This record gives sequence, C-alpha cells and structure tokens, in this order.
Amino acid sequence: MGRIDLTLLSDQLNVYFIAGSRDCTSPLPLVLNEAIAGGITMFQFREKGPGALEGQMKKALALQLFTQCKEADVPFIVNDDVELALQIDADGIHVGQEDEDAASVRKRIGKNKILGVSAHSVEEAYRAIEAGADYLGIGPIYETSSKDDAEEVKGPGWIRELRENGVDLPLVAIGGINTDNGSDVLHAGADGLSVISAISKAASPFEAARELKALFDQ
Repeated sequence: MGRIDLTLLSDQLNVYFIAGSRDCTSPLPLVLNEAIAGGITMFQFREKGPGALEGQMKKALALQLFTQCKEADVPFIVNDDVELALQIDADGIHVGQEDEDAASVRKRIGKNKILGVSAHSVEEAYRAIEAGADYLGIGPIYETSSKDDAEEVKGPGWIRELRENGVDLPLVAIGGINTDNGSDVLHAGADGLSVISAISKAASPFEAARELKALFDQ
C-alpha cells in the first residue's frame, strides 16, 4: 500500500475540491485561494473537456495552483495526467476506470505518492485496492452537471454497501454533493466529500468551503 498514512489521509479527504479552469466563473487561482481559506483539505487539478488548457499553459497553471496548496499544506492531486504529476512532483494522482491502469500508475509514481481511483462497483473497488489505491472516489452519489460522462446515480446507500462488503479504504464521495446532503453521505460511511461546482461556482467559494467543513464538526 505504500507509506501513506491512511489515518491522516481519511482526514485530508474531508473537503476535497476538484476543479479545472473551465469549471470556474472567476480565475481558478482566485477561487482556490478562497477555498483554501474556507478550509478545503485536498485539491485535485482536473483540466479536461472542451476549451481545457494543454501543454505549457496547463503545466504553468498546475504549478501556480500547486504552489498555493503547498503554502497552505493542502495535498495537491493531478487528475489522470501522470506525466504532469511526475514533472511537477505533485502529491498524488487520481485515475478513473477509463484512464491508465491503476497498477501501472502505482509502479510509475512509486510508493510515497497518493493514488486515488474511481470505482463504480464492488468489483472495481476490490481491483483498485489490489492495484495499490490509497483511497477510492465513489459516485456519482447524486445527479451532477459537472461531468458529461457521469455514470448512473448511486445514492448514499452505495457507500454503505461498499463498507458492508469489506471495503475499508478511505472513501471520498462525489456527484451532486452540497451542504444540504453532505451529512447523509458522511453518515453512510464516507470519509470525505468531493465537490466541483458547489465551490467553483459558489458566490463565495470561501463560505461554501467553510460550510462543507462545518459538516464534520456536527
């Protein structure tokens, strides 16, 4: 499993903000600054979709965001792009089922970086654990407009089902999560809440992050 402290990781996953430049109405570095001030505990750079930055532009933005995260001691995860993650020495990588095979990614990044894997079934969860995942991204829990290729909605009961099937790795839930439904997700057994638009499109990313963080104090 590597030398990642899973006890610490489950706390770092609490308020897990995911975003790329096209997810925000304001410049992403400004949104991230507010989100960090509001209390996010992990950030994933997910630069995908029409109009997404590529090449040097993508790398320059990643480095800027990574610097912001480092200064705040917030782990910085890169979505899918293993080359970029290695180039900038990011804290970890997250891959989906359609991305590079998780076992291959683990070999490339070594034991000391965080590896997150998306799972949509118990079988996929088991395979991800076998491949060396440190945490699983589980969803979509509710309807979401942030991902065009989202799988069918699972509901919070899906988290409970994974736990009942012996999946004890840290779990972060994603898909339509906000302050209204976040408590239900946590009660079902998730370690963290992963959000895109709930923070990236909020009138105040600071307030949005702060309210999500407050769910863990209830």
